[in-house]
Amino acid sequence: MREYELIAPCHFGLESVLKNEIDELGYDVVNVSDGRVTFAGDADAVARANVFLRTAERILIKVGEFPAGTFDELFEGTRALEWDHFIPKDGRFWVKKAASVRSKLFSPSDIQSIMKKAMVERLKTVYHLEHFEESGEDYPIRVFLNKDIVTVGLDTSGTSLHKRGYRKLQGVAPIAENLAAALIMLTPWRADRSFIDPFCGSGTIPIEAALIAANIAPGMNRSFTAEAWSGVVPRKLWYNAVDEAQDLIRNDIQVDIQGYDIDADVLKAARQNALEAGVEKMIHFQQRSVSDLSHHGKYGFIITNPPYGERLEEKNALPEIYRSIGDGIRKLDTWSFYLITSYENAEKDIGRKAARNRKLYNGMIQTRYYQFPGPKPPRRPGGNGGSGR
Repeated sequence: MREYELIAPCHFGLESVLKNEIDELGYDVVNVSDGRVTFAGDADAVARANVFLRTAERILIKVGEFPAGTFDELFEGTRALEWDHFIPKDGRFWVKKAASVRSKLFSPSDIQSIMKKAMVERLKTVYHLEHFEESGEDYPIRVFLNKDIVTVGLDTSGTSLHKRGYRKLQGVAPIAENLAAALIMLTPWRADRSFIDPFCGSGTIPIEAALIAANIAPGMNRSFTAEAWSGVVPRKLWYNAVDEAQDLIRNDIQVDIQGYDIDADVLKAARQNALEAGVEKMIHFQQRSVSDLSHHGKYGFIITNPPYGERLEEKNALPEIYRSIGDGIRKLDTWSFYLITSYENAEKDIGRKAARNRKLYNGMIQTRYYQFPGPKPPRRPGGNGGSGR
């Protein structure tokens, strides 16, 4: 099979998490840059990456890369690419998105228009057509310009990979599924440790924890644009990837995963979403305030996405919310605690300095992921010790 460079965009700040995922899938990482990881893989890798990666936004096949400081250079560079290897004569093709950073060419609409014309000119010479009906399958293209270097990628995913397919209902400000998964993967939590999200909303963080615990691949129950590209990724490879994922599911896993929220209606949505994800038996949802945070066990994990105050009506309530968080985690003094927020006084109101914090972006909002690791559990007799902090 032909080898490609595959590009996996991700949330800024999560490149190392995505790199580790790609390593674990068995592919060689070529480059790690802001907001993306590039790796080598064939058509089988396209299918497996879409099905298995939890923290990627999408998977692009790199069509080419070239310098362009003028629109003429952009046109010629685009026309020189091997579009005919990917796009059949009836394919529907267009530049879905163009992004430009520190480049002379910065107008997305102009970049999109000129590249479309260049693609048409290339395909005219190959297929000996003057007009393309574009009545076939979709072939969306995404383009990045950085310091006048144009990187062109064919989007194999279509809908962003964060949309697993289970979240039919959601709250006011839900966290993206791939970011929720990354928050968990940035901790040493394992399925044998209790897990609480005291601001669970529509259930995304607990559901992602359950999917991780049961080793359920995030892309098992959704479709991808490239499934229709038989000339690029044979359909059999998609079936193989899903079969592989099915074989890896841990159906016998026993977990203690809990999600709390004060809103009864949003908890109904959380329960329905968990049902859609197939993990409803793994999560206990309960209407409970963060001020009532408690658990009989020790050495558990709290991972949560509390209110940020981005909405005006939340701002005045934030100090009290974060003071309640602090009171709760002081009662659970053997637990590890992690929260993502853009609230600048989070540590002050919690009443505790985080051991570490990591800059992440939740959508367009710059946040900090505050980490308060707890003590390690005591070593089990005859065992190899508990999970790390």
